[in-house]
Amino acid sequence: YLEESGGGLVQAGASLRISCKAGNPFHNYVMSWFRQAPGKEREFVAYIDALVRDTVYSDSVKGRFTISRDNGKNTLYLQMDNLKPEDTAVYFCAACTRDCMDFTSELSNYGYWGQGTQVTVSA
Repeated sequence: YLEESGGGLVQAGASLRISCKAGNPFHNYVMSWFRQAPGKEREFVAYIDALVRDTVYSDSVKGRFTISRDNGKNTLYLQMDNLKPEDTAVYFCAACTRDCMDFTSELSNYGYWGQGTQVTVSA
C-alpha cells in the first residue's frame, strides 16, 4: 500500500513537506512523485532510486523540491520550498513496477499508486 499525507493550504513562498507511507518491501522499489492539477494531465515531479544514489527532478521544481526516503521507516518524502501557485495540485506517490533499472517518468511503468494529497498554494 501507499498512503500520502501532509498536504494543505499555504501561501506562495512557503514550505511544505509531504510524506508517503508504504508497506514492505518498500526498500526494493524505485519511487517517484507525480502531481495532477485541475483539468491537466498527471505529470512527473521527482524520482529516487531504491538505494538513494540517484534523484531526478522536473524542470519546473528543480532547485525548490527535494525528494528523499527513509527505508527504515518505509517512508518517501517530498520537501517543497518556495512554493508557487502553479504548484497547486494533487500529489501522488508511486512505485515503479516495470522498466525500473534506469530512470523513468512514464506513468505506465508505475504500478502502485497512493490516493493523493492536495497541495494548494495561494498567491
